[in-house]
Amino acid sequence: MRTGPAGHVARSRAVPNSETNRRTPMRTFLRTEDGVAIDSVYEPGRAVYNTGTSSSGGPVFVVAHGFTGDVERPHVRRVATAFAQYGAVVTFSFRGHGRSGGRSTVGDKEVLDLAAAVAWARELGHARVVTVGFSMGGSVVLRHGALYGPQGPMREGRTEARTDAVVSVSAPARWYYRGTAPMRRLHWLVTRPEGRLVGRYGLRTRIHHRDWSPVPLSPVESVPGIAPAPLLIVHGDRDGYFPVDHPRMLAEAAGDHGELWLEPGMGHAEHAAADDLLARIGRWAVGRAG
Repeated sequence: MRTGPAGHVARSRAVPNSETNRRTPMRTFLRTEDGVAIDSVYEPGRAVYNTGTSSSGGPVFVVAHGFTGDVERPHVRRVATAFAQYGAVVTFSFRGHGRSGGRSTVGDKEVLDLAAAVAWARELGHARVVTVGFSMGGSVVLRHGALYGPQGPMREGRTEARTDAVVSVSAPARWYYRGTAPMRRLHWLVTRPEGRLVGRYGLRTRIHHRDWSPVPLSPVESVPGIAPAPLLIVHGDRDGYFPVDHPRMLAEAAGDHGELWLEPGMGHAEHAAADDLLARIGRWAVGRAG
């Protein structure tokens, strides 16, 4: 990673299509379309595939963490390490998280953060991009895949932000779900002033006080727009946040271009994603990202 004096992050000076940059770890602040600074990390892949091709020839994984995560959280770093066996990895902190600017909108404007990270991955010379999101990040990769897809409203002039495959882990299918105790606690955290104080000082997450206006397209409404990019939906049958009707709704909306892995005994998001599951996702991405 590149860091400046006293721990300040230096802006990347990556040159598009440079093989040298593809082999060099970097850390920088990206600027989103609406002007938010996003703390981002690039790590070249380390594996050599059975074909004899180095990991730099594989896809780049752009990882979208869950709510209250950031690039420095141990569970995010563990995910990055696992995917680095199959390709390069870009991790970043969503707005309002960690050292990124702005405030969290809990899945709405975060699509712009992901688009900036995907565009950076392509700027570094990677032809194939796989977005992998967990929980809130899982909803963001679904919406991003639709908005920046071939039929999406953001496709014009933004082809560098498109993805070649999408993996959504532990994502909700619909907004405003309060059917479990963890989700009722999360709604308190987001909607109440005292909850947002807990988020800011206890969880290093700055949450916007405004309601969505307009309400963004829901994950399940987004899924059909991801085609023709392949989609993998991963969910645990012991997820304490979103029960299994959520992934089943997403899979039904995906039709033939989607695949559902309902994982026995798995809980929620990055913390519950075992190393063997991350390895299977990595292999799936290598085979499906084009």
